[in-house]
Amino acid sequence: MSKASPVQDETAEALTSRISLIQGEVAAAAARVSSPELAALSGELSGARRVFVAGAGRSGLVLRMAAMRLMHLGLTVHVVGDTTTPAIGADDLLLVASGSGTTSGVVRAGETAVEAGARVAVFTANPGSPLGMLAHTLVVLPAPQKTDHGSGTSQQYSGSLFEQVLFLAAESVFQVLWEKTQVPAEELWTRHANLE
Repeated sequence: MSKASPVQDETAEALTSRISLIQGEVAAAAARVSSPELAALSGELSGARRVFVAGAGRSGLVLRMAAMRLMHLGLTVHVVGDTTTPAIGADDLLLVASGSGTTSGVVRAGETAVEAGARVAVFTANPGSPLGMLAHTLVVLPAPQKTDHGSGTSQQYSGSLFEQVLFLAAESVFQVLWEKTQVPAEELWTRHANLE
């Protein structure tokens, strides 16, 4: 086994330090997410006829993961923009995420949902944003927006903390909803994709 070079040692130390930094930032931000706001979102999801999810970029990817988990619970879930996504209507819920709350496509989806009589649940760092104003249920994630490069709130790049806390918040809601069902994991697994 060859000995690590000084460059490899420096890289390993830097990686360990960055993992600690990210863990600390995520833990601090997640601790500030409002449990009552998450509980309200859980209620919205439980009461919806169908759930639609929409987000751009990495936030959209996180919501796609959340959509899969909600499908595992047996909810009818659609990802906005997929070719088989139907029209949204009354008794449906649109779940969206945007750190800035100004992402144009996500705001338009929220406006369309409201016009169609659906409810809108929003994850954002900016509750006073156009998207925040559309929300029937709002979960504020205390993280800098991706264009906030100089605030010192996070040392991570461009919205990473928002997306990380979004993932944890969505997973916590799934976990609570799942525990309420008392359905074993093996039963949820029967809904997992088998055409992979």
